[in-house]
Amino acid sequence: MKATKKDFLYEGKSKQVYSTEDPNRVIVHYKDDATAFNAQKRGTVVDKGEMNNRISTLIFKYLAASGIPTHYIKTLDEREQLVKKVNIVPVEMIVRNYIAGSMAQRLGLEEGTKSPVTIFEICYKKDELSDPLINDHHAVVLGIATYDELKYMYQLSGKINQALTELFLKANLILADFKIEFGKDADGNIILADEVSPDTCRLWDKDTLKKLDKDRFRRDLGEVSEAYHEVYDRLTSVLTN
Repeated sequence: MKATKKDFLYEGKSKQVYSTEDPNRVIVHYKDDATAFNAQKRGTVVDKGEMNNRISTLIFKYLAASGIPTHYIKTLDEREQLVKKVNIVPVEMIVRNYIAGSMAQRLGLEEGTKSPVTIFEICYKKDELSDPLINDHHAVVLGIATYDELKYMYQLSGKINQALTELFLKANLILADFKIEFGKDADGNIILADEVSPDTCRLWDKDTLKKLDKDRFRRDLGEVSEAYHEVYDRLTSVLTN
């Protein structure tokens, strides 16, 4: 499957996107850039781009085998993937299995507490507004999604959560929470896009609760690159045995 990188289209916080000879396919390049707190904190993490590319590759393939539609087509090299071109739905879906991060701060709850229910939240993806937390009615009023589309994204997010929770437990990791993005392909189908990696998931060692995700960068815990490598090694071990 040939894919030639052509025009630069877009640069986000952690990736660059390029056109190809096929108008319905683009190349995503993973960077080592790291950001936190709506890009107020910036830095670089050695090998982060390579690790997130590898981890997302493993996870996209795993989710596809679990019946989850994604934009992933193939991995081209250490930092690049060929994916379906999508129009991103500007709704960030957040799924929480444990109390952590902004939710713990916002509601005054103890971080690390397992939630008795799966918690779903959505944010309006708009940098100039700092991606505010919204509800379904807000999304509809903003014209960024319909009720039916939101219902489908919630259902798909639940299936993704179940599949990923099982996968990470096999790797002795707790999936505390994660955020994902969906996009519409050329036929208007809503599919999983962006990436699934320690940048977008809170992952804790099941035995020690050691953080193995971007919180190590957010909270200046050190050993950030090592944590990403460890997640990749654990997933590789689980998925190749």
